[in-house]
Amino acid sequence: MSLFSGTSARTGFLRGLIHAMAVVGSLAIVGIIVVTVADVIGRQFGMPVKGAYDLVRVLGAVAMGCALPLTKAVKGHIAIEYFFQKMGRRGRALTDTLMRVVLLMIFLLLTWQFILQGIQFQESGEVTTTLHMPMFWVPWLIAFACAVTAGVTLWHLLHPGRSMMRPR
Repeated sequence: MSLFSGTSARTGFLRGLIHAMAVVGSLAIVGIIVVTVADVIGRQFGMPVKGAYDLVRVLGAVAMGCALPLTKAVKGHIAIEYFFQKMGRRGRALTDTLMRVVLLMIFLLLTWQFILQGIQFQESGEVTTTLHMPMFWVPWLIAFACAVTAGVTLWHLLHPGRSMMRPR
């Protein structure tokens, strides 16, 4: 069985990663809500949440990065269907394949660049402004999300016309 064949255990593993990342992203959004609400209420009593900006900034990056694989898996991205539908079947297939190859290369490049940025953050000791929380892990998490998204893109490339997951 190939790495991304329809019913293999590896595809199940990829789907599991996608779901796990969606949970992490969802928890990050809940964290943003909790921190923001606590900060707004705390400010009313003269007790703002220390580092609220730092937390919301980091949680926002986590939420956006972790949303990428699921969005790609359910084909929840924006597409310009008007021009795409004007093409013939072969034109659509060629354009779709070309775009998936380009996306695969972009996500692999992003993975590599985020890994390098995480290494740079770790070496320089980059921390958040108020809480002094280390930041190296944020680009690494986003790199992982980009790698999983590249895996989803490859699956779609190898299984044209098939849906990997359905939105719930």
